[in-house]
Amino acid sequence: MHRRRFIAASVLAAPALVLGRTHASAAIRTLKIGYQKSATALVVLKGKGLLEHKLRPLGLSVAWNEFPSGPPLLEALNAGAVTLGYTGETPPIFAQAGGTPFVYLANGPASPRTEAILVHPKSPIRSVADLKGRKVAFNKGSNVHWFLLEALRKAGLRYADIQPVYLAPADAQPAFFSGAVDAWVIWDPFFAAAQAAGARVLIDATGLVPNYPFYLVRRDFVAVGAAALTATIAAVATVESYIPGHEAEVAAEVAPLIGITPAILRVQLARDTYGIARTSPSVLAQQQEIADAFYRLRLIPRPIVVAEDAWS
Repeated sequence: MHRRRFIAASVLAAPALVLGRTHASAAIRTLKIGYQKSATALVVLKGKGLLEHKLRPLGLSVAWNEFPSGPPLLEALNAGAVTLGYTGETPPIFAQAGGTPFVYLANGPASPRTEAILVHPKSPIRSVADLKGRKVAFNKGSNVHWFLLEALRKAGLRYADIQPVYLAPADAQPAFFSGAVDAWVIWDPFFAAAQAAGARVLIDATGLVPNYPFYLVRRDFVAVGAAALTATIAAVATVESYIPGHEAEVAAEVAPLIGITPAILRVQLARDTYGIARTSPSVLAQQQEIADAFYRLRLIPRPIVVAEDAWS
């Protein structure tokens, strides 16, 4: 069987592990998926129309919406414009503190090599300690927010020791390369693209934070759409298991769909990790560490109990 056809055949054959009603209610007929450029498995499924085929017998259609980062995706989840969203470890903390009605559905394995602190090629900055007093760009509330806090802590710096510049990737990239900021904390594929343009890696997240990717779902969909959710997990798992060893092929297929070059995407795929599992108590406990740290710094308005948003 041709390799490109293998993914489609495998996804269509994957069983839907039914944990609830087998059909959506009349009020919920669309699974609205929010994804990011880093969500390779979801991009593959979208490009091939595989989820549409899997969910049609359950009475559901699929709508797709790409987001530049996790925070706006979680805002859309809160507003009901997204049913299921793919995001990093920090946005759910802000969302739960703000009352967004979601549960942790599943997560991928830790991927610390896919986020990094970047500096200019000839920058005198050689360590995280050298960031003291410097302008550091990052997306507030995104996965790199937690990474930066832990990197600063390990280097003996406080959050107040740097000049945070809150910028989304599209704005941070020109600010960084123009020299308006001294460092940029960013994730793939923006990280890989910046490397290709000459940025130097100060450190990545290895040994600092796990950087789990999460699949979150609105609470009001769980009761009526459990079969659709488990079918989606099964489809994602099939694609995730296919990518290792087929990075060049997947990059060639996915890169045009997200507007980057295959060469840049191959860099991301080579350092990413693959798989999907129901979110475990141990992973939620690590999320609780983030929540507690953010509350101590008053980055969120109230303390939260992450386990309250587990899918039980």
